[in-house]
Order: sequence, then structure tokens, then C-alpha cells
Amino acid sequence: MSSQPRLLLAFVLAVLLAALLASIFQTQTNLAALQALGAPMPLQVRVGTTCLDLLGFAPVFALLAALGFLFALPLAIWCAQRLPPLRWMIFLLAGALAIWVALALANMLAPMPTLIAANRTLIGTLGLMASGSAGALLFALLARRVRYLTQPTSSDSP
Repeated sequence: MSSQPRLLLAFVLAVLLAALLASIFQTQTNLAALQALGAPMPLQVRVGTTCLDLLGFAPVFALLAALGFLFALPLAIWCAQRLPPLRWMIFLLAGALAIWVALALANMLAPMPTLIAANRTLIGTLGLMASGSAGALLFALLARRVRYLTQPTSSDSP
């Protein structure tokens, strides 16, 4: 497999991981808020609601993550090539900032005050940003493997 499809696969997996983690975080944050108000929250409700949100909310977040990563990850690659010792920190921050910017833009365009409920608090926003960091770190790991697989080695030269 050439490097372009591998990078695309790395991108898709990064988006999926970010969406999966954000969806679980969003669901559990919302259920914790309901529980704090006195609503009973048995495990089967938590699991069932999480599964429903993986089908309903995760695709929405995947779109936001994909849009943010589309700009952030190429910039992170460029920065990491110039500052190799900071590679992991660069991707960690790029993923977090991609989500933060995507959420800010979504909230500006959404008819309601905040599109995603977890984004209403600092802890919630940081949790969603952490999902972006995890996705970007996965991309960095997979993209690094692509780079090593596609670079010629000394044994490949004539």
C-alpha cells in the first residue's frame, strides 16, 4: 500500500477514535448531570444510552473532528518535521486545538447557545479536546509508521 492511502487510513482512524471517545465522554457527562439532579442511572441505562449516542452523536462529532483535523494535522506534520523533539506535544496540542476551534465555529453557527452539552463547562470542553488529542496522537503514530515504511533504506539503494 502506498503512503497516500495509508495516511488517509490514519486520518480516518484518528477521526473515529476522537469521535468514539468524545461520544462516550459526552454521554457520561450528560448522564452524570441527570444523576446529580436525582434521576436514577443504572448501568444498563448508561450502556444503552452510550450505544445510542455512538450511533447518533458520534457521526456529528466525527464531522467536526474531520474538519478540524483537516487543517490541524498537516500543520502539525509540518511543525513536527521542524521540531522533532516536540513531535508528540505538537500533535497533542494540534488535536486539542482542532476540536476547540471546531466547537467554537459550530457554536457560532448553531441556532442554540451551545451545540454540544459537554462544551458548556470548562471540564467538558477539556474532555472533548482530550478526545481530539487522542485522535491526533494516533494519527502521529500511524503517520510515523507510514514515513518509515515509505522511506528508502540503505539496502534499497543501488
